[in-house]
Amino acid sequence: MRFHPTATLLVLTTLAWASASAQKLTGGGTITALPAPVKLDPDGRFQSTFARVGDDVFIAGQPTERGLRELRDQGVTLVVNLRTPEEMKRDVKFDEPALAARLGMRYVYLPVRGNAEFPYSPRTVAAFSRALEDAKGKVLLHCTIAWRASHLWAAYLISERGVPVDSALANARAINLMDMHHPADGGPEPVEEFLGRRLPSLGHSAP
Repeated sequence: MRFHPTATLLVLTTLAWASASAQKLTGGGTITALPAPVKLDPDGRFQSTFARVGDDVFIAGQPTERGLRELRDQGVTLVVNLRTPEEMKRDVKFDEPALAARLGMRYVYLPVRGNAEFPYSPRTVAAFSRALEDAKGKVLLHCTIAWRASHLWAAYLISERGVPVDSALANARAINLMDMHHPADGGPEPVEEFLGRRLPSLGHSAP
């Protein structure tokens, strides 16, 4: 049998690509190779953004009933919602936790808004981390347009999974993290409040 180095290289490259594209991010431990988010079509499924990171994490805006059903069919077993009760009552025309329960999905409610009642805080990051550690399948993290979810995702990557700050911020920006403040105004970004510290790479000095 003749040895074909080109064919062997192609097989190894394909296997490496498949391994990276199927990377699971739930569970725990340091993430050594963070896959880039893949933007998906939100039409009829999610308000605004719909993205996948790795093989098992979806980050999105508000899902529709169709969106939840389709993700259940794709193996999502955990839904994490960051929207406040007021938002859900005002904007959502179906009972999201009830539908998730009927679909056999675990529902974790972590409302945040950046105010006194629903602050961005490290406690939310810790709760999200525990939920992902216990996940038995794929995960959906959502808010309204995936902005708050992107800030939480970046904070989680930094504080819980050992991802360097700049890499975590770049990953979240590719989803829908948009800096809220100009550094000159001195206000913290949500990701900083989730972390409980300032990030010099955002132009903010540590207190």
